[in-house]
Amino acid sequence: MIAAAAITVLATPTAALLTLLTHRALRRAQAAKTLRIDSPHGIDEQGFVRIGGIDQWISVRGEDRTNPVLVEIHGGPGAANSVYTARTRSWERHFTIVRWDMRGAGKTFGRGGPEGQGEATFERLYEDALEVTRYARDLLRAERVILLANSYGSVFGLRLARNHPELYSAYVGTDQNIHTGGRDTSAHDALRERLRTAGKAKRLAQVEAIGADPHAWTPQQRATYAKLSAQSDPLTLATLKKVVMCSMWLSPLHSLRDLRDYFRGQSFSERITEGTAGLDDRADGTRFEIPFFLFQGEHDVLTPTASAKAFFDEVEAPVKRFALIEDCSHFASFARPDRFLELLQTHVRPVVAGKRGADA
Repeated sequence: MIAAAAITVLATPTAALLTLLTHRALRRAQAAKTLRIDSPHGIDEQGFVRIGGIDQWISVRGEDRTNPVLVEIHGGPGAANSVYTARTRSWERHFTIVRWDMRGAGKTFGRGGPEGQGEATFERLYEDALEVTRYARDLLRAERVILLANSYGSVFGLRLARNHPELYSAYVGTDQNIHTGGRDTSAHDALRERLRTAGKAKRLAQVEAIGADPHAWTPQQRATYAKLSAQSDPLTLATLKKVVMCSMWLSPLHSLRDLRDYFRGQSFSERITEGTAGLDDRADGTRFEIPFFLFQGEHDVLTPTASAKAFFDEVEAPVKRFALIEDCSHFASFARPDRFLELLQTHVRPVVAGKRGADA
């Protein structure tokens, strides 16, 4: 959907296209100014780091190196969060943000192309995430870091937080994805009902043909299902246009070629979901040895809020907190970045502040 919009823009008649590109250049220049970090103890390091045998793009930004370190695991798969850097600028005053374009995504995909991604599997990306975590700890001299995972990244996030409490001071999930081994069909049922109510017979037929059992879906069917889910919900569709597409188009860190690579990376990364169709988060365990936080969009239909809350209720952790991000669907942390920062400041930072060492 986003790729098609970009192609439409580039196919616009020359005069209108020049106007669009001029407007884009001005807005990107303005955004670039707001991204400058001039504080004496700040950090702004962006570039490629050798992770898992290939060059992967990592950004480390913050106004004070002594702030808590937050390592981000983005969603998709293949939907790098680097395009949201301008929207989350306020976070960098209170946290050092480590933002990574995963294997098969964004600038990492652009660097090596499809041939240079190596083994693009869930297991390989999980090992990459551990390596990125250790890189961040060494660079910033932090014994443990906050793990922030959104959407498909939260599939990695739960397992990283459960298996490696020695690396993380807290887990923060948003757009939290809960796998149930195929038992819970409520999201599929809700999508069918939305399409039926809207009279979208063709799309309803597509959903019914895909079926309710994710074990049987091909990667392409999973991508189609996600697209149909987003299109069926006005709030999600509006967020895609106003937040996701605008962030991409106006990102001062991304050229038009980078945006092309972004879309290509998303298509390439569809294969990664083959490694997660049969996962069961409850069976893997609901006990965590670190503080556990879920901040979820109130009306999320892609990773349903009710499913996330039901899982949260079963979690055992030293500290746990669930909070809604009001009037939001998916992409809640980027739709309302100031509200998300408020939740980080109110609930997460008091738990980890001043505890960058082994006692975090």
